Amino acid sequence: MKIKRALLLGFPLIAPFLFLGVRRGLSQSPDDRIVRIAELEIYPDHIGAYKAALQEEISASISKEPGVLTLYAVSLRGHPEQIRLFETYRNLTSYQAHLQSSHFKSYKEQTRNMVKSLTLVETDPILLGSKCN
Repeated sequence: MKIKRALLLGFPLIAPFLFLGVRRGLSQSPDDRIVRIAELEIYPDHIGAYKAALQEEISASISKEPGVLTLYAVSLRGHPEQIRLFETYRNLTSYQAHLQSSHFKSYKEQTRNMVKSLTLVETDPILLGSKCN
């Protein structure tokens, strides 16, 4: 009887925290996330055009695809032709949808002759953290 009463009295105290956890996406397992790293080498005479195409693709992906969580592009210091992309997707379905999106297909077609090499690095997420601006 005391356990039932404690549960009944305690639930209203913890319910808001449970709700916040679900609302903030904490209920989803990080194991579902897909994290990809792409290592690209761009032909030096195409760097400007490649960056413009990449900007367009990243903007479209972030604004149109709820399953695309992050898309970061960097170049190695002193080597602007060496591009690294860090991509995070909500789950495998989101990643597959991204690959089939019209803006991604357009990006791939636009940059086909700009990319000297592409290596996709498979990863297993351990800890993912971010701070919104």
